[in-house]
Amino acid sequence: MKGTVFTGVRERTRVFGSARRASLARQVLVLQLLVLAVVVLVGGAFTVLDERRDADAAASREVVAVAETLAAADGTAQALRSPDPTATLQPQADRISAATGTDFVVVMAPDRTRYTHPDRTLIGGKFTGTIDRALAGETFTETYAGSLGPSVRAVAPVVDDGQVVGLVSVGETRERISDQFVRGLPLILMLTAGALVLAALGSVLLGSRVRRQTLGLAPDELRTLYEHHDAVLHSIREGLLVFDADSDTADVVNDEARRLLTLPAGPVAREDLPPSLRDLGAGRVQDEVHVTGDRVLVVNQAPVRFEGRRIGTVLTVRDQTELQSVTGELDSMRLFIESLRAQAHESANRLHTVVTMVELGRTEEAVAFATAELELSQHLIDRLTATVHEPAVLALLLGKVNQAAERGVDLTVTDDTTLPSAAPLTQRELVTVVGNLVDNAIDAAAGSQGGNDNPWVEVTLTAGDAALDVRVADSGPGMSADKFAAASRRGYSTKSDHHGLGLALVAQVVSRHGGHIESENTYGAVVSVHVPKEGNA
Repeated sequence: MKGTVFTGVRERTRVFGSARRASLARQVLVLQLLVLAVVVLVGGAFTVLDERRDADAAASREVVAVAETLAAADGTAQALRSPDPTATLQPQADRISAATGTDFVVVMAPDRTRYTHPDRTLIGGKFTGTIDRALAGETFTETYAGSLGPSVRAVAPVVDDGQVVGLVSVGETRERISDQFVRGLPLILMLTAGALVLAALGSVLLGSRVRRQTLGLAPDELRTLYEHHDAVLHSIREGLLVFDADSDTADVVNDEARRLLTLPAGPVAREDLPPSLRDLGAGRVQDEVHVTGDRVLVVNQAPVRFEGRRIGTVLTVRDQTELQSVTGELDSMRLFIESLRAQAHESANRLHTVVTMVELGRTEEAVAFATAELELSQHLIDRLTATVHEPAVLALLLGKVNQAAERGVDLTVTDDTTLPSAAPLTQRELVTVVGNLVDNAIDAAAGSQGGNDNPWVEVTLTAGDAALDVRVADSGPGMSADKFAAASRRGYSTKSDHHGLGLALVAQVVSRHGGHIESENTYGAVVSVHVPKEGNA
């Protein structure tokens, strides 16, 4: 099956030619890499911007905390009221600036006069920047290009006895903040690069998986394969079902399978199949004949393997109903011809015997010899003609008598046989039932001659107002209940030279009309068929 399914895919891959478009896996890989690269790079850019904002926010929080702490200190207000605030506040400002990592700590009067500054030359000068909100008693932050360049600064009021007596400004230059950000940038870039590498590796692995699952085909090739696959499934005249290795539900069911097996629409499970097909399991089956309610099917089943592993089971069914019917008619014609040939040969022997007896002058004995067999044969014909009113069945019984005699089997049609019509069966169905039962009985009786000096077959046909009954008995060994059940539901045979369909075909006809078939071993191996007439089921 691997050769018929997956090799075909590989062959199709080669047929698409040298101008192969990129496979689905490759296209997915390239698209994923592009998308991931854009996502990672954009994400990295946003991370950098966010980190820059975080650095500014952290600097703002830090300078606010330092400014408020210094402004709230008792010594600050006292120093501002002293004759020389710089002498007291400058050393303190230098210590705070060094301890907190800020660039400047400026203490000033409400009129902007600086008392402290990192650049001593600027002490006594005017503070540049916004102070109105601080004079109103509010601590605020701003970004301002002052004497040390652009900086993030906080301005806090120094309040004493409810009056603003001074201001404290603490700030960090943009240059320092940028230096801190740049020192952390390599880590961000490394994380971004790592994310990009991991994303690329994941895309490669996913692309490899997609490549294995799609057999390296391009999207248009997959579409073409699907279209061809769908067209083939709908057009082939053989039923096809594909079962997954881990499930009893069919993944694929074509139209012919639904028609031949009378399957419902929608998902199909093993239990939806005819009884004989449910028991197949997942093993290999080759040209096995199964008889369903109204069809004779040839069934094949094989496991599907790909790259050494079993991935499912393919079940195919082929309709042989019409072929079986034609074969049955040909077999009947062949038996009829053989019977005529045998009778002609026997008649020639008898004619030679009669002629020789006449030449010897024993005419009376010649007449007696010639008429004895004729009277016996005519008596059988007259009796069956009077009781069996179906010409085809009558001809069948007479032919089977001769066929049985040729094989050394005594076939008897019982005296209680009465068949005014084939109802409720058709003439053809009754021939199928009687012919197959008698053939099986003759085969069984002839096969048991080694242990039976007088093999026999007995046939009884009765048709009343309520039902049609057929009983065929033989001197053979019979079958067990299990074998009989198996033979009745599928193309089973105890014969070694061919598939036996007889009992299965009989069971098919009987079941179609609501009857039943049963077997018992009493005075012989007896098979009985009971088919109720309409209104008596």
